[in-house]
Amino acid sequence: MPKLFVDTSGWGNLIDVSQPYHALATDWYRNTKQQPAGLITSNYVVAELVALLESPLRIPRVQAIAFLKSLKASPAVEIVHIDADLDLTAWKLLEARPDKVWSLVDCSSFAIMQQQNISHALTNDHHFEQAGFIRLLK
Repeated sequence: MPKLFVDTSGWGNLIDVSQPYHALATDWYRNTKQQPAGLITSNYVVAELVALLESPLRIPRVQAIAFLKSLKASPAVEIVHIDADLDLTAWKLLEARPDKVWSLVDCSSFAIMQQQNISHALTNDHHFEQAGFIRLLK
């Protein structure tokens, strides 16, 4: 099974049973977590996820913290920390595509996926398809 990049919406669909792609996200997570570091995400995604879990998903803080701790402790999850070089790459991509409404988090995710040769994203964000990746939640 190839590595998957997990975007903010992928984690949101996984944790919140009321989300439209919860079952599909759960299946992908279960299948991929069997391999060490099979799930790739970033500290930018985690920061964005904290905001998503609190509002609009309204996940209680205790539950959100427990979920985030489980991600950080899981051998199946690699959290890439955005350094200055990766941040610069993301900014350049953001500047190069004024025709898209991509966020800096999106662009940093695309940069990681390109660097690690990851083609599939556990996300329902169509921006990943616009950038040439395969969106798994649709």
